[in-house]
Amino acid sequence: MSDQNVHNAGFTPSGISRGSLASSMMSQEARASGGGVHSGGPTATLQEMGARGSTHSSGFTSSGISSGSQASQMMSQEARSHGGETPRGGTTSTVQSISMGGKGGRH
Repeated sequence: MSDQNVHNAGFTPSGISRGSLASSMMSQEARASGGGVHSGGPTATLQEMGARGSTHSSGFTSSGISSGSQASQMMSQEARSHGGETPRGGTTSTVQSISMGGKGGRH
C-alpha cells in the first residue's frame, strides 16, 4: 500500500506527474531553496522510491516506520541532526506521511 500511495501522489517510474502533489512539492521545495531540489530532500527521496517501488521495502509502511530498517536509520540520523526530534516537513516525516496516503506535512 505504501508504494501505491507514493505513486498516487505523483512519484512514478517515469518521473513526477504533472499537476500532482509531487509536482507541487517539487515546485515549493525548489522555490524555498533558490531554484533546485536538493539530493536527499523529501522530493528527491520520494521520487527515487517511487521510481524503484521501494518505499515499503525501505521501511516506510502504511502502519509506520519498521524497526531496524533504512527508514528507521534515516529517522535516527535526522533526529540527531535536529537536537533529538524529527522535524515536521523534514525528509523522514514527509516520506512517512506520503507513504501512509497523506499530503506530506507542508501542504
